[in-house]
Formats: sequence, structure tokens, C-alpha cells
Amino acid sequence: IENPGSVSSLTVLPLIDFKTSFPEAKTEPGVSYLVTAGNFKVLMDVGYNAKREHPSPLMSNMKLFGVNLAEINALFISHLHLDHLGGSKDQRKHTFSLSNGPVDFPPIPVYSPLPVKPSSMNFNPGSEIHVSLDPVELAPGVYGLGSIPRALYLMGYTEEQALAVNVVGKGLVLIIGCGHQTVERVIQRAEQLFDLPIYGIIGGLHFPVHGGRIMIGPINIQAIVGSDRMPWNGINENDVYRAIRAIEDANAKIVSLSAHDSSDWAIDQFKKAFGPAYHDLLVGTPIEI
Repeated sequence: IENPGSVSSLTVLPLIDFKTSFPEAKTEPGVSYLVTAGNFKVLMDVGYNAKREHPSPLMSNMKLFGVNLAEINALFISHLHLDHLGGSKDQRKHTFSLSNGPVDFPPIPVYSPLPVKPSSMNFNPGSEIHVSLDPVELAPGVYGLGSIPRALYLMGYTEEQALAVNVVGKGLVLIIGCGHQTVERVIQRAEQLFDLPIYGIIGGLHFPVHGGRIMIGPINIQAIVGSDRMPWNGINENDVYRAIRAIEDANAKIVSLSAHDSSDWAIDQFKKAFGPAYHDLLVGTPIEI
């Protein structure tokens, strides 16, 4: 991408994730981030809403933190898994739901790596659905990196895309949904597309090592479905250390790991590796660049 645009500032506000410092905020093992790049606002993913609530945890947190849905310029779907689309029903139907009830979804463009549509409760006929596996410019300085596929055990062939925001004077900030494609490949894609340094890496990288956020009895289901290896050789400590080395090699200055699909053990490894460059990813606490 020649002559990429840039933005003067970037704020990533987690609206849905697994941890928060606000007792009144709702948390769950899902993802939704409000990405404010200059004056352009992107809602990245719409959370899990595992209990099919209305208002959903996402809508409750948006109200709590003063986020107005009408002010959002675009919706960016990282991939079509239940914890990013609004629930298991949406994953089956390839729809997305901000809540399990009527939502006045604005007529904004929706960017997805695969065909997806609003649920009947969140429908707005003015929405434009942009389906593409290729890199795409959402606004000057704001880019989808294009899909990077991976065949996951049980979950099957998964197309996932990440956001890249070029902050003037700093470089690219990569914002990742689950990291099924691995952070190494996300970094590689960014380096293929841009002649810019990588300044930050924020979001999910799927490291449920020594504990997961979604358990079926004693089974850490996240560790099984998040790898292309057999369950007895799933995600492990070496995957965490390889990711850390890749981020170190990229010389990122801001690192923040989502707890929705990574264990406390994995987060501690990131904290030890990156020290003051590491920022806790907490619902309601903005990461400002």
C-alpha cells in the first residue's frame, strides 16, 4: 500500500472483554472494541451475549461509558465465531447481533471476511455489507489487513482479519480479534503491506494455557478449538513464547493482551516480557496512543 494515510491519535476502548476495573461494567469471554482513529469510529466485533440478554452486556456497557451507536462510522467483524458475533445462534446463521432485542443499528458499512448480515432484530436496510478476503481501506489511515486463514481443530477453516491504524509519527497499531491466524502471521502481513514500523499490538491472541475462560466441565475447550493440532498437542507454552519473541522482534512499544481467550498465566508472561510497554486490557479503560 503506497502512500498510506494516517491519523493524529488512536483510542481503543474495550466495551466487551473478560476483565474490568469498573464493578458496574459487564464482562464475558467475548470481544467488542470501540476504535477511535482521529475522528473515525469503528466498532470491532459485537461480543458474545452468552445468556441472550436484552439489553446485552455490550449495549449496557455502551450506555455506561457514554458510547452512542449513532456516532459509529463502521462495523468491523474480525471473524465469524460466536464470541465476536453475538452468540452461537449468530455463528450458525452467519449473522451478527448487538443485543437479543430491537437495536436501531445505524446505516453504516460492515466489513467482514465472509458473508454476514445483521440479525432480524438489528436490521437496517441502509447498511452496506463489504465482504472481502483482501486488504481494505476503511478510512485514511485505517485498514483491514485482509483475511489470514487457518484450519482449526473442530472449528474448521477460519478466515480472520485484523485492523491496522497508522498513527502519525509512531507507526502501525494492530488490533486483533482472536489471533487464530497467529500474531506472527499478522505481523508478517502488516510488513508485506506497509513500509511502516509496528508501534502497537492490542487484542486477542488465543493463549488459554494453564486455564481457559470457557470450560465444559474439566475440559478447557478454548485450548482444543484454537489450534490446528490434535487436542493432546494443542496450544502450549511454546506458542506463547514464540509470539512474545515475534512481538519483540517487531519492536512494538505498546502491547495489550485480551483475557477473553488467554489465561492469567499467559498474560503474566506478556507482562514479564514487555514491562512498562504492557497495558492491561480492561473493559472501560481506554488505551490511548
